[in-house]
Amino acid sequence: MRIAACLKRVPDTATKIRIAADGKTIDTADVQYIISPYDEFAVEEAIRAKEKLGAGEVFVLTLGPEAANQNLRQALAMGADSAILIRHDGARLDALQTAKNLAAALQELQPEIVLFGRASVDAQRGQVGPMTARLLGIPCITEIVKLTVAAGSACAEREVEGSREVVEVSLPAAFTAQKGLNEPRYPSLKGIMAAKKKPLREVAAREFPATAEVVSLTPPPARKAGRIVGEGVAAVPELVRLLRAEAKVI
Repeated sequence: MRIAACLKRVPDTATKIRIAADGKTIDTADVQYIISPYDEFAVEEAIRAKEKLGAGEVFVLTLGPEAANQNLRQALAMGADSAILIRHDGARLDALQTAKNLAAALQELQPEIVLFGRASVDAQRGQVGPMTARLLGIPCITEIVKLTVAAGSACAEREVEGSREVVEVSLPAAFTAQKGLNEPRYPSLKGIMAAKKKPLREVAAREFPATAEVVSLTPPPARKAGRIVGEGVAAVPELVRLLRAEAKVI
């Protein structure tokens, strides 16, 4: 079985983000980049699916600059078999441009399963997975927390309010990974050494017209200082009054 996992290179979640002088991008000086955490779940699930089936091939793909090779090598060290960098060194592409580039590469690979993270932690839009699946003409099950793969079909579970939804689908199909799907493994020393010899192919990104534009970036407003309204049971009436009159949450 051919399984593909798509990942995104994003700023480390511990990085202090600063807005660049143009007001539309972030200042990349001193920024460390990682695989988007939800995409790590996707890579891990792709590897686990192959291990459970006892056969198959796992591809990892990303769209980005040459530096993204480092993130692909990490996925190869985890256990993926080969990688593809869709090389793009210019301004960030929008979700549809990204999806079209991924779909073009996946069309060539013809995987039976395509895995994405539910959303990238920098943009948090959750659009690329479903868009790519739509372009490929395959079903997409989003935010899964369990995946069982069999010959020609798969069963996925999604968390819904107070319960779980079970979805059965014929392959090929796409899935987006939610937290709780698995616990991503750390690359072993053996895996890191093996990753250096695994194939990593580079292709040029295709040009597609933009459908969205970043007009400006602004930092979130500073959090207001809190205040103590009293202590113990005697403070409850005043707290309730403030929650109702000022915060307007009750």
